[in-house]
Amino acid sequence: MDFNLRTPGPTPVPEDILQASAAQMINHRGPEFKSLIESVTSKIKEVFQTSNDLYILTSSGTGALESAVVNTISPNDSVLSISVGVFGDRFSQIAHMYGADVTDLKIEAGKAVDPEQIRKELNSNPKISTVIVTHNETSTGITNDLQSIAQVVKGEFDKLLLVDSVSGMGSIPCPVDSWDLDVVASGSQKGWMAPPGLAFISVSKDAWEAQSKATTPRFYFDWEKAEQYLQRGQNPWTPAISVMYAMDKSLTMILKEGLGAVYERHQTIATKTREAVKSIGLELFADEKYASNTVTAVKAPDGINCGELISNLRTKYNIVLAGGQAYLEGTMFRIGHLGFVPEKEIDEVIDALKKELGR
Repeated sequence: MDFNLRTPGPTPVPEDILQASAAQMINHRGPEFKSLIESVTSKIKEVFQTSNDLYILTSSGTGALESAVVNTISPNDSVLSISVGVFGDRFSQIAHMYGADVTDLKIEAGKAVDPEQIRKELNSNPKISTVIVTHNETSTGITNDLQSIAQVVKGEFDKLLLVDSVSGMGSIPCPVDSWDLDVVASGSQKGWMAPPGLAFISVSKDAWEAQSKATTPRFYFDWEKAEQYLQRGQNPWTPAISVMYAMDKSLTMILKEGLGAVYERHQTIATKTREAVKSIGLELFADEKYASNTVTAVKAPDGINCGELISNLRTKYNIVLAGGQAYLEGTMFRIGHLGFVPEKEIDEVIDALKKELGR
């Protein structure tokens, strides 16, 4: 059965990319894979807009976040965590788990962080060596002003900046080098239009310097191993070859369209979605000034059970939306619109909501 899959990940995979992913397996230590990984790595770096080192990890996006922590942070290092939602909390939890001394700057759900708040924290605690932040928070439908954040963290205080752009990169602007971002993580199942299974991480010179001093044990996510094997055209561990095929195809499509056009397309569909939601009397959860172009979070209408609404949309209309996560459960539902999004599928969502809610 075909569903109108409107979650913020995994996202629908276009037919051409699905076909590419169905290619026969190859030797991941052979010349064919060497050509594949070199092609995919080079094209991902174009989307990241970086000359920094970049590694493809066989993991979810969370694996890339863990790799960022274990390679750059030692136990008892002072870390500032900026969270605007569930995924920001997760990044903080990883740092806590590995023994970092974490200062948590938690922002009200639906709001973005004000760079002045970061400046205040860094001024009051000069021991902080690293700042971790989510670029695009799909749990609340917020995009942080990452460029302004980087200007404070890097430009004013010269701290290491680790960025979760798992759901942002490839859908909204995130030029790694021009914004001076040390580590940026992303995942294949988001705006890249590929199946889950691969994560990507870029590593700056400052991040490598931190890596050389970090004492946290690491094995699977060791960047030195990743670099050594990439020099031979390989991954350290068995890669998700089918997803590599998919990424090679999706990247060709993205770069042919052009990054500017991709970002404009996401902005157009996001604006359409937000305006349509408001037109039927529903209220946005996120501060519209910082509303994400990848997902629209909608406040639960009075007297409506979001779980039942989402279930009804699935069973009656074949539409799959996401609910609120963790402490946000029951407060909202979310409409994903990143990657491959025909406008008619947004129209179908709005029409179904009107029927279910009697609007």
